[in-house]
Amino acid sequence: MKRIDDFNKRRQHLANLSEEELFNRFWELTEKIVKPLVDIAYKNTSPAIERSVLLRMGFSSIEADNIVKYGLKWGLLGYGMGHAVLCLGENNKIDYKEAGSLLSIGQGWETVNRILRGN
Repeated sequence: MKRIDDFNKRRQHLANLSEEELFNRFWELTEKIVKPLVDIAYKNTSPAIERSVLLRMGFSSIEADNIVKYGLKWGLLGYGMGHAVLCLGENNKIDYKEAGSLLSIGQGWETVNRILRGN
């Protein structure tokens, strides 16, 4: 099977562009392709992502899993569980590790809900 060489035909709309114009065109198209992915990543999260954030904050996998489960139960996952931990710590004037420990055993969620939802 022979490939039809249509390179010259396909590149006609680019033939008169300078190197700089080609460079700019490349990055313009790349941005168009990647923008929806960035938007999705910025506006959405998942339990796995939230557990990962909490693990990087220094919580154990059991604590992180419990915080995420309670966050799902309260419908707060979209606010970010690391954010929830920090909000409780700031509100109660306690260390974030202590705040996370409280959240992992089901305490403080009413406060976090009120803060994050602005009620």
